[in-house]
Amino acid sequence: MTMPIDESAVRAKLQSLKAELEALSEISEEARAPVTLDQQSVGRLSRMDALQGQAMAQASERQRRAQIQSIDAALYRLDVGDYGFCVDCGEDIAPKRLAVDPAAAFCIKCAS
Repeated sequence: MTMPIDESAVRAKLQSLKAELEALSEISEEARAPVTLDQQSVGRLSRMDALQGQAMAQASERQRRAQIQSIDAALYRLDVGDYGFCVDCGEDIAPKRLAVDPAAAFCIKCAS
């Protein structure tokens, strides 16, 4: 890399992001739960709203899980000494890119 990386700061930031995503996942667990179809307690439109809310919560959870996987991969790259290098071409990832997304695995050229 052209600039030295403060590995402890990067690791702390990645772990903080991961903890935040996991906390959001726990909070939204109830929203992802199956919707009851009891017609006596909830009308048809309310059930449709509940199903839509459930689908949105599930989509958000899938996105969070993908972000957590990216963070885990970045932590692994830190452990093995490959952090900051593009996993595709092996070139340096721009420090500004890593500052914005510390889990970035690709240089800007390979990412586009």
